[in-house]
Amino acid sequence: MPIINDILFTEEEMHGNALAKALSMSANDIVIEIRESGLKGRGGAGFPTGTKWMLAMAAVSEKKFVICNADEGEPGTFKDRVLLTEYPKIVFEGIVIGGYAIGAQKGFLYLRGEYRYMLKQLETYLEQMRKENRLGNNILGSGFNFDIEIRLGSGAYVCGEETALVESLEGHRGEARNRPPFPVNTGYLGYPTIVNNVETFANASVIISKGGEWYSQYGTNKSKGTKLLSVSGDCQKPGVYEVPFGITIKELLQLVEASDTKAVQIGGASGFCIPKTEFDRKIAFEDVATGGSIIVFNESRDMLHILKNFMEFFVEESCGQCVPCRIGNVKLLEGVEKIEHGQCSFAYLNELIELGKSMQIASKCGLGQSSPNSFISIINNFEDEIFSKR
Repeated sequence: MPIINDILFTEEEMHGNALAKALSMSANDIVIEIRESGLKGRGGAGFPTGTKWMLAMAAVSEKKFVICNADEGEPGTFKDRVLLTEYPKIVFEGIVIGGYAIGAQKGFLYLRGEYRYMLKQLETYLEQMRKENRLGNNILGSGFNFDIEIRLGSGAYVCGEETALVESLEGHRGEARNRPPFPVNTGYLGYPTIVNNVETFANASVIISKGGEWYSQYGTNKSKGTKLLSVSGDCQKPGVYEVPFGITIKELLQLVEASDTKAVQIGGASGFCIPKTEFDRKIAFEDVATGGSIIVFNESRDMLHILKNFMEFFVEESCGQCVPCRIGNVKLLEGVEKIEHGQCSFAYLNELIELGKSMQIASKCGLGQSSPNSFISIINNFEDEIFSKR
């Protein structure tokens, strides 16, 4: 599957010189270039990548590690799969560049368990990199040693959270850690570690190749660069689209040829459901942020059925470690079922919305903090539709 409307991820980048250029620079200059580009984490959280790398670079330790988060488990997201299968060069070289920048010698690609079918292809590409001296000892004669190992996840959604991912890599049950300390100080096996998304490493490779100033010409003042969006649902042209940050939802719907659209779920099940009255809003960190999932719903869709599907997903995927998430998601699902049977009063519904807000604050990790988003946004935006049918 090709990337549609590509800006950064072009055929030219497949043959770029990012790695050779990076190894001719100092680690400090690389981190500054990444910081000045304005690159933020593309997994959804939006933490400044340059800051993360700078903190890990400054940490004093005998070992450091790089982890590429390819545990693409958010419903409706498939853009990292496309990057790994169609553009492995810029992803893996981005990982090597990250390792060089922070002083690491080992990197991991944490691959979603359902992507096992990609393993042989990716291992073959890594072996090709070693033969070409772009991976292994004395990379391109620079004196820098770095290698990458692929580890498979086990299908747990919570391992998309960086500390749960680290726990899984260490052979433990995938559960979020208390923070602080953060992985940049105490990560894999207790050593400083950077954890970035597949798309983030690909962006880093392009930035080093073309420069932070070139990169920052795209996007908005607070959201630099472009974003890969996995578009699915009720549209004529689903697929992976690269768009500059700041594009409106309306413009995106025109691009994918969607019609009679009632709502757009931005950010997957853990994101927000945007009604058609708000389609002028922008996809950007300062407005509607997303890790990449865009699901389009037309007027034929029952929003309560959609909400029930999302809440069943979170009840299933919660690791059960903290009470707000373990119990809260069950209560929200029970609320949806009460609405289905005409047994939910408006007073109780308001209590559930307040419960969701408490979960956003009190849950230990991003799963529990974001799982109420769909419930709150769909109930608030489609309350009339939901109750008029019941």
